[in-house]
Amino acid sequence: MRNVLLFVFFLSVVTMGVAQEISLTGTVKDSLDVGVDMANVIAINTETKGLESYGITNHAGLYKLKLKSGFQYTVKVSYLGFKTESFTFTATDADAIKDIVMQEQASQLDEVEVTYEMPVSVKGDTIIYDTDAFVSGTEKKLKDVLENLPGIEINDDGQIEVEGKTVSKVMVEGKDFFDGDTKLAVENIPANALSKVEVLRNFNEVSQMKGLTNDDDNVALNIRLKEGKKNFWFGELTAGYGPDDRYLAHPKLFYYSPKYSINIITDLNNLGEVPFTRNDYRNFTGGFRNINSRGGSSIATGADGLGLSTAQNNRANDIDTKFAAANFSYAPTETLDLSGFGIYSYTGTLMKSQRNTTYIASNDVENATTNTDQTVHLGLAKFSARYKPNANFQLDYDALLKQSDDNEEVDVLSISNITDEISEVKKQRPLAVNQNLNLYYTLNEKNIFAVEAQHLYQDEDPFYEAIRSEFAFADIFPVDENQNLYNINQSKNVITNKVDAKVDYYRVLGSKSNLNLTLGTTQSHQNFSSDIFQILDNEDTLDMTGDEFGNDVTFNVSDLYLGLHYKVIAGIFTFNPGVTLHQFNVKNEQLATVVEDNLTSLLPDLYINAQLKKSENIRFNYRVTRSFTDVSNFAQGYVLNNYNSLYSGNRDLESALNHNLSLNFFSFNMFNLTNIFANVAYTKRIDALKSSADIVGINRVSTTINSNFEDESLSASGNYERTFGKIKGSVRGNVSWSTTNNLIDNLQRTSNSFTQNYTGALSTNFKDAPNLELGYRYTVNNYENGNLETTYFTSRPYARFDATFLKNFIFNIDYDYYNYTDKEDTIANTYSFLESSITYQKKDSHWEYGIKGTNLLNTTTLNRDSTNDLFFTTQAYFVQPRYMLFSVKYDL
Repeated sequence: MRNVLLFVFFLSVVTMGVAQEISLTGTVKDSLDVGVDMANVIAINTETKGLESYGITNHAGLYKLKLKSGFQYTVKVSYLGFKTESFTFTATDADAIKDIVMQEQASQLDEVEVTYEMPVSVKGDTIIYDTDAFVSGTEKKLKDVLENLPGIEINDDGQIEVEGKTVSKVMVEGKDFFDGDTKLAVENIPANALSKVEVLRNFNEVSQMKGLTNDDDNVALNIRLKEGKKNFWFGELTAGYGPDDRYLAHPKLFYYSPKYSINIITDLNNLGEVPFTRNDYRNFTGGFRNINSRGGSSIATGADGLGLSTAQNNRANDIDTKFAAANFSYAPTETLDLSGFGIYSYTGTLMKSQRNTTYIASNDVENATTNTDQTVHLGLAKFSARYKPNANFQLDYDALLKQSDDNEEVDVLSISNITDEISEVKKQRPLAVNQNLNLYYTLNEKNIFAVEAQHLYQDEDPFYEAIRSEFAFADIFPVDENQNLYNINQSKNVITNKVDAKVDYYRVLGSKSNLNLTLGTTQSHQNFSSDIFQILDNEDTLDMTGDEFGNDVTFNVSDLYLGLHYKVIAGIFTFNPGVTLHQFNVKNEQLATVVEDNLTSLLPDLYINAQLKKSENIRFNYRVTRSFTDVSNFAQGYVLNNYNSLYSGNRDLESALNHNLSLNFFSFNMFNLTNIFANVAYTKRIDALKSSADIVGINRVSTTINSNFEDESLSASGNYERTFGKIKGSVRGNVSWSTTNNLIDNLQRTSNSFTQNYTGALSTNFKDAPNLELGYRYTVNNYENGNLETTYFTSRPYARFDATFLKNFIFNIDYDYYNYTDKEDTIANTYSFLESSITYQKKDSHWEYGIKGTNLLNTTTLNRDSTNDLFFTTQAYFVQPRYMLFSVKYDL
């Protein structure tokens, strides 16, 4: 009944925004009777002088305008290289047809007439959105504006997606905005500062390289500011307070000029709104690229040795955060650009969960209640310099520093065949410094050189402590059992130095073909050490002696490679086949001996692009890659992963071979604002690195092996989105299947996973009426492991509503409903989240006053599930209670 009422309300809102309309259609052709693709067609109301409707012709030159009957319009048609055509049209009660013939114009230097801005226009690989045409006035941040634009979405991780591709860079007025992340931009750039959003498809930061490489997956955004926001400080100061000592302080300042820019963002709150999560930190690339992306080799260096807990959807039992970031760019001369940023984030999180885990091999069940107290300090700093004295030479240097200080205390009550109380402490202060030096030189129009080099220094020092009444591995470790409690400690240290360097030579054979010769190397050197010790009741230390209880490993991987690629455009097709010859040397030294492996490998790759139309293509990628794991999997001494998991590496591991295929379809039709993309990807792993585990009850001892089991995965995703006037509808789905094989108690165990996610949504975008979005998400997770199979279902209808009333008030409401069940009907949980806000701001006033409520239904838990080759897990995860906040904002 609730969903029916929402749908009726949605239809009512739609009816309010729709007046009687007629269609004006026709074809735009040139003097040779050929349709003009992507010509701009606008209709201006002759009475109000306002832009009533707009359209862009399709590949056949067809256009379509929706016009209100009973009005007269001036229709204008424009396209670069042609004279602007116009005619007067009076809309009656019937649809009409009008064809236009455009005449070529050699030069448009004398064209000075100012016409209306097109809401959407296309110039080559750039799509330009005039944001004023897509906003209703209730938008607060860049995120709110982007969600209104056809073809653009914000995913659940806060990242921008265009045509199904994740945006890699956001710029403001052509200057990087915290390069390497887009979430900071969408959450902090004020909506009222925007003039235009430019989507830069096939993006390449180096003009000399454009067209030589395949940049189809590279998408960037450039934000154009309103005139009043340039050469002037702008931003906002927000402060809020509520019951239970809830608080918010969120000042942010921006300055942009042709020569330099400054962005300052701060955020302090205990509302659960985390501006920079640990996942953001881990994924923050700083704009560094994988310089050997086409070479076919992958050499891991490890990351996050502790596996810290993460809050789901920024929700936890309690979250306190402090954040500060500054970004700058400065051009001291026309040939030199300097830029950089600094980020600091503190998050204190209290998490609580109740977990049910069924272990497949032993059929034991563990019920665990976990309380986690976590503090995380994150720091990043980047400096960049670009020197470009002319069009033929460019030199780039980047340095990125990343360091964190993590501390996590976990209390676990574990109930299985025994009851155990465990206290775990995890600490680490990892440091990473990444430097990048690139040089691009065009000798002449036929010969282009690129030199790229990157160095990574990484120091990881995870420390683990477990205090418990029962020690699961007392029969393996020589512990002193005559103690009141077992206090087991483990220290590790991994130091990595990795150098990637290559030289590319491009021989341009013509306007549609080139040869690329690559000579490169990757040199990875890692030192790994660890030891385990027991602290006794009298605070003495008992060291675990013996080779199996400590590690001292030196691990080196050398990769020398020579690659050849050929790119040619033939009709609608672009072919780019290539092959790379690798000489690998892998060496690990431990236990006073050396194990060495030499391998020669020829790795092919193939790229094919069929450009069906200007904004429609099909792409095929095939690549064979060889992957090497990091030193942690080679170290043979025991390592404690957690209270019931013990790991020992394997020094005889070899590399794994992967076959990767993908097929992508993309279509963005500006004529009817239809956006379609689809993707199918398949991976087959040969000689894969697999887990081999021995299970006793809920405890396991595992290692890594190479196996001849062939693991496979297949995934498919698709999205259809279309805008009908002021209504946007979308349907999205993705399915993923995988089969993996591992050794469990020396027997092969095959696991299958099939997950499905579907979403459908309808939303409105009225300027003078309330707006509503209704959507439905449905998730199915099917897991088959050994002789056990289970399926989890999540139904999630949702609604978003915003409206302006009494001129100065803005009301927002956000509702999500969850119905979580399993196939056996052993789980049936429903919960929902309701958030709402109301703000008041007089026109032209700098002050805004607001009231916000989160989790208004006071939901206490949410659910999640997972599986692997060893167990099934379902979990109830406790979230923050309801809170209210009163806020004041001052716009600078």
